[in-house]
Amino acid sequence: MASTYTESTAGTQLLDHPAEAEPFRHRLPRQARTGAPLLGVTAMTAALGATGLAAAPAQAAAPAPAPVTATDGTSDGLLAADPGLALAARILQQADGQRPTTEESARLAAAQEAEARHADRRAGAAAAEDTATEDAAAGNAVAEAAETAADRSAPALPLADYRLTEQYAPAGAHWAHLHTGLDFAARTGTPVTAVTGGTVTAAGWSGTYGYRVVQTLPDGTELWYCQLSRIATASGPVAPGTVLGAVGTTGNATTPHLHLEVRPAGGAPVDPLPWLRHLGLQP
Repeated sequence: MASTYTESTAGTQLLDHPAEAEPFRHRLPRQARTGAPLLGVTAMTAALGATGLAAAPAQAAAPAPAPVTATDGTSDGLLAADPGLALAARILQQADGQRPTTEESARLAAAQEAEARHADRRAGAAAAEDTATEDAAAGNAVAEAAETAADRSAPALPLADYRLTEQYAPAGAHWAHLHTGLDFAARTGTPVTAVTGGTVTAAGWSGTYGYRVVQTLPDGTELWYCQLSRIATASGPVAPGTVLGAVGTTGNATTPHLHLEVRPAGGAPVDPLPWLRHLGLQP
């Protein structure tokens, strides 16, 4: 501490600095705060920015966290605290559940469509086959009808299964003068049919001829079917092959047979054999 010595008339006296100036002896002069705080904030921001930039690559390299779902046990608190996150989790869960159902529905629809196409093809093929079958059956029916009509219009022998036993004009023990017809031996009951088309003009019992059916042809020729066991057609128009009666042994007969006579214009009998051959028949 410095001191001064001063002489005066009053005597010698040691003087110090005034007491009130003692507290300010070591203080620096005050300075106005102009840029210090701003400089501090700027520096802090720069430091934080540098820290963030340094941490960014590390954060980018880290794998993304797994999405939070409603089934994640560790995220129950987050889902409860954030309704939006819970809603997103439910939407994801529903989408995951609906995806297999949608794919399965699509596969099922495709399979059903394929089966429907196959069924349509099978139905078309079956319909075509049925049509072809029906056409063939119709053609066969037409052909059979034509054949039947031709058969009915064509002359035919009066018996299908027979044996000629007596011809026209030979003398016999059962005939007084001559044999006036042609005999077709067959079993009793064998059907007797019309040789050609005409009209039955008489039928019934006729003495030595037994049961007889008389058929008149368009040209007036009469055909006599005799020795019948029964009569099937007593009157009316008939076609070739129409059943007139059945073979029998009635009248002057000892064995079952059909006695056939041909009488042009209803007159005297002629030999049936040439007449049948003239129709194209060969007994």
